[in-house]
Amino acid sequence: MKMNGGQMVCASLIREGVDVIFGLPGGAILPLYQALPEFPELKHILVRHEQGAAHAADGYARVKGRPGVAWATSGPGATNLVTGIATAHMDSVPIVVITGQVGRAAIGTDAFQECDITGITLPITKHNYLVMTAEEIPRVIKEAFHIASTGRPGPVLVDIPKDVFTEVGEFVYPEEIDLPGYKPNLDPHMGQVKRAAQLISEAERPVILAGHGIILSKAYDELLELAEKAQIPVVTTLLGVSGFPTSHVLYSGWPGMHGMAYASLTIEESDLIIALGMRFDDRITGNTATFATGSKKIHVDVDPSEIGKNVQVDVPIVGDVKRVLTALNKQVKPATHVDWVNHVHQLRRDHPLMGSDNGKMEMRYIINEIAEATNGDAIIVTGVGQHQMWAAQYYPFNQPCSLISSCGSGAMGYEVPGAMGAQVAAPDRVVWSIAGDGGFQMTMVELATLVENNIPVKFAIMNNNCLGMVRQWQDFFYEKSHVATVYSGNPDFVKLADAYGILGIRVTDKNDVRAAVDKAMEHDGPVIIDFVVEQDDNVYPMIPAGMAVDHLIEEPRPARQEVRG
Repeated sequence: MKMNGGQMVCASLIREGVDVIFGLPGGAILPLYQALPEFPELKHILVRHEQGAAHAADGYARVKGRPGVAWATSGPGATNLVTGIATAHMDSVPIVVITGQVGRAAIGTDAFQECDITGITLPITKHNYLVMTAEEIPRVIKEAFHIASTGRPGPVLVDIPKDVFTEVGEFVYPEEIDLPGYKPNLDPHMGQVKRAAQLISEAERPVILAGHGIILSKAYDELLELAEKAQIPVVTTLLGVSGFPTSHVLYSGWPGMHGMAYASLTIEESDLIIALGMRFDDRITGNTATFATGSKKIHVDVDPSEIGKNVQVDVPIVGDVKRVLTALNKQVKPATHVDWVNHVHQLRRDHPLMGSDNGKMEMRYIINEIAEATNGDAIIVTGVGQHQMWAAQYYPFNQPCSLISSCGSGAMGYEVPGAMGAQVAAPDRVVWSIAGDGGFQMTMVELATLVENNIPVKFAIMNNNCLGMVRQWQDFFYEKSHVATVYSGNPDFVKLADAYGILGIRVTDKNDVRAAVDKAMEHDGPVIIDFVVEQDDNVYPMIPAGMAVDHLIEEPRPARQEVRG
């Protein structure tokens, strides 16, 4: 069948099961947009900024479990995507980004809105393409989706010159993929699996450290089986939160810089760490030379480059974590570690999360109220900073894959478009965006997109009129020198909501929090709640960057009471 390049892109996306595209048109990609009306199966959501398109595709992909799609034009349109692409790359999220490029004859001439986007994104994509003929498009699109979603997922960029979109050729969609240099190893080496099972049988104080790979491979049942069969406590990474039931007796929180103290201590006191689909990130390990030196380590990851990169391990296993756990569970013998499990529970009692009883408006109190109002069943999308840490600490996350956040790149501004993408992926779920007043303002232009498409995200803006985490670090490490930290020009967020046609609520009294949350839940459209919170509240615990668990800073207790978590 004869098609032009733009039609080929649309037809190829439909073959890959795409139903939603987040994008913003411009000159170089206009021919692709002109093909859209011929393909009603594709819903296009017009964002206000290309960064929003990339973050929305990312949020969509995390919730939907398949690649999200973002479009942008050449030059600044393409470069505006970079933060979102980097976020997806760091967090192993499958997105396919299609950018327009100047015409083939103009490439390399510094033409208007030309930029080498494949060169720019080379370090932050799993792979990228510059397509030079229309008939390449079907093969490239199929390869892009295959690469993005297999092995360790990640972003793939496809750059297409303007005249390739208009070039006519024969549309032939390939049935198979032929990529000789790309063969992800999904099945584990059974010898290594048996070695791992032997270490587990010998361990007296084992702990499972479960990462994002559990969620990406949907290995929830297999993880639960291993934990229960061998009675092993489970801690998760921040990205792994909601990969294991937080209400389970074996769940022991998440460790690291702002993780639960008892989780960090559990790892430190263990004699075996079973690391599943995680990469020993510096936020967890701190100083790798002193990280859990008394333990042996099993590391399972689909990406062989991650094994041994940060922490040396005793048993490396390359493979998809779901397949590895399926094999491992057959080898692991039932066991009990009563004394160890009881000790871990005692660590939790001795080093609890604390809650406010001082009557002040604090973020964790608000998050607890949202948790109760939603029964812990909502999808929570956060920005980056103090509110992100408190959301991960205090929300119960009863449903799998329900914490959506920029963790690796730590991109402020994720909370608005990321929540938009998550809600589009799960229209029947309740989506709350726990937002900082700083990050919210970075991408709040997407409120117009939410209204235009009736996307009913509920926003809880934790408004402390400052960059809270930066202020906390300045307090702790820079003698309270608050340089460029405090906002004096924040907008009236209720009036802002009204300007967009969104229900806006301001809460300044702790006693009014639950009523505002309930009102937002009852409203069938997007809602903004401006929670005016304490500016000097700090996130605890805290392990300073590059330090070990023995430098753990816990919250002063006299003015606090213990809470769930």
